[in-house]
Amino acid sequence: MINTPPKAPPLYPKSHLLAASGIAALLSLALLVFPSSDVEAKKTTLNLDLETPADQLTQEQDAQEQIQATPDVTASPFAQIENGADDTQETATAEPVKVEPAPTVVAKNPNHKEVVVSRGDTLSTLFEKVGLPASAVHEVLASDKQARQFSQLKHGQILQFELSPQGQLKQLHSKVSDLESISLSKSDKGYAFSREITKPSIRTAYVHGVINSSLSQSAQRAGLSHSMTMDMASVFGYDIDFAQDIRQGDEFDVIYEQKVINGKTVSTGNILSARFTNRGKTYTAVRYTNKQGNSSYYTADGNSMRKAFIRTPVDFARISSMFSMGRKHPILNKIRAHKGVDYAAPRGTPIKATGDGQVLLAGRRGGYGNTVVIKHGNTYQTLYGHMQGFAKGIQTGSNVRQGQVIGYIGTTGLSTGPHLHYEFQVNGVHVDPLGQKLPMADPIAKAEKQRFMQQSQPLMARMDQEKSTLLASNKR
Repeated sequence: MINTPPKAPPLYPKSHLLAASGIAALLSLALLVFPSSDVEAKKTTLNLDLETPADQLTQEQDAQEQIQATPDVTASPFAQIENGADDTQETATAEPVKVEPAPTVVAKNPNHKEVVVSRGDTLSTLFEKVGLPASAVHEVLASDKQARQFSQLKHGQILQFELSPQGQLKQLHSKVSDLESISLSKSDKGYAFSREITKPSIRTAYVHGVINSSLSQSAQRAGLSHSMTMDMASVFGYDIDFAQDIRQGDEFDVIYEQKVINGKTVSTGNILSARFTNRGKTYTAVRYTNKQGNSSYYTADGNSMRKAFIRTPVDFARISSMFSMGRKHPILNKIRAHKGVDYAAPRGTPIKATGDGQVLLAGRRGGYGNTVVIKHGNTYQTLYGHMQGFAKGIQTGSNVRQGQVIGYIGTTGLSTGPHLHYEFQVNGVHVDPLGQKLPMADPIAKAEKQRFMQQSQPLMARMDQEKSTLLASNKR
């Protein structure tokens, strides 16, 4: 009889051994599934929950392999469309799909094509877009001097081409503005140019404004365009220095023409009447065309607003230095009379002749740099210094009209920054141009005074009525 040795008592409880065996089995399975250190690099989480079935781990592995095998959707902005992917996360990380611009050539029928002018386009590139050869461009431009207007293109302009069945140009048409269209038609005799001008209807409009910061901003808020604001400043430029006289609380009223086509305002016309209150003093202006066809502005009672000189040669500039006989020169650093007024403005700002006259000098003059000197009859003379350059046609001996641009703001000569140095002489003596009383032009002729008042009084009355209505509506 074989004696069996007694069994050694277990060192660990049975439940512990079972748990350890289960963990060991899972670890072995993990090593089989993820045999390398790539597990850590790919940041894949291994769930060691004892209740996780092994087939779930296999599903996670399959999912991981599927993700790695999926092409990079972000490699091309069109990859998502090409692959038909509809994954939300991929859509969010992909670059936006580029939208191609709308075609510049629109074909209503095979023989009619419209081309929209883009930046950089020339007449040659537009002809090429509709299939016309370069020789057609030369033929069009050589047909008539006026045909060259087709080469003066604007961004957004539309050119309409009518072609023959053989693809040759029969007609070229373009709308230059709301008021003007041009056409070129081909016949047996060649090309014929034509122009169509649409005559707008004229209506009047009223605006009222109060100056809070600047004239230009207040006028814009009131509804006046920049050109109309400049016109208003020109009308009152004899009495008001818009460089230094404007104050907060000043106000203006304007009645002006609007040009209308099919109910749409396409442009503005003349200022018919205006009123400007500056520092508590009110100035009025009425446009009047006499029997000879000459137009000018007069006060409401018929006195001419035009004077021999306008107050300032630069619109909306800042006065940087006043007329003084004891000013310290900023460069020479010594007391030296400043016999004029300095207007600071950006380089290139236009400078206007303050009165009619003849140019005595258009050239360099010592510390003044580029200078224009104008003689106005036998009594007055004006000087404009430190110019950047002279306007076209301005030269010694030429004649200029009041308000004509003669040059541009610069900093030539002894100058610390861009500005205009303006001098005013009466009988050879320098005077302060800001304090000088300017001679008046002639008033309305007696023979036309009654006709003028028949136009002036209704315009003044309308401004009063419009202003009262506007102020009453604002109080509601």
